[in-house]
Amino acid sequence: MRQRLVLLCLIIFSFIMVNAQNNSIHQYKVKDINGDLFDMSSLKGKKVLLVNVASKCGLTPQYEQLQELYDKYKENDFVVVGFPANNFNNQEPGSRSEIMTFCTENYGVTFPMMDKVNTKGDDQSPIYQWLTQKTKNGVKDSEVAWNFQKYMIDEEGRLVDFVSPKESPMSDKIITWIESK
Repeated sequence: MRQRLVLLCLIIFSFIMVNAQNNSIHQYKVKDINGDLFDMSSLKGKKVLLVNVASKCGLTPQYEQLQELYDKYKENDFVVVGFPANNFNNQEPGSRSEIMTFCTENYGVTFPMMDKVNTKGDDQSPIYQWLTQKTKNGVKDSEVAWNFQKYMIDEEGRLVDFVSPKESPMSDKIITWIESK
């Protein structure tokens, strides 16, 4: 009886993990900064650096490096996607238009920006549930520690890894990942 129970648990666990690995970020549709529907499947075939951003954070100057990274590698099937979030000390209080104006006027942001989301808590957005829960992404659990946490997604829409908020977008880890084939 005990062996059957262990075997059943292994089968169920394997099924969950296979399903999680078959799911990708491409299954999500989100609103962009203009309020229009953005289908994440439009990013198939591209490496994606997905970042929760904020306008009034000590890490906000990372926008400049994110834009530099995007400019350098966008022709190589790479894209940065920003998700404004107000989860940490109310550091993203602005409206869609205020956020976009801030980003373009101060940092020349041209990479795709999405609508504001919640990166944690009871009302965590579905895309961040996928990013942070191994049962959904099939790779690892994580917690969004602060603004500017960077998630690396491969061309098939699978989670590869993440980089802490304080680590530069131009870090060796991110550059090596982008340049790897």
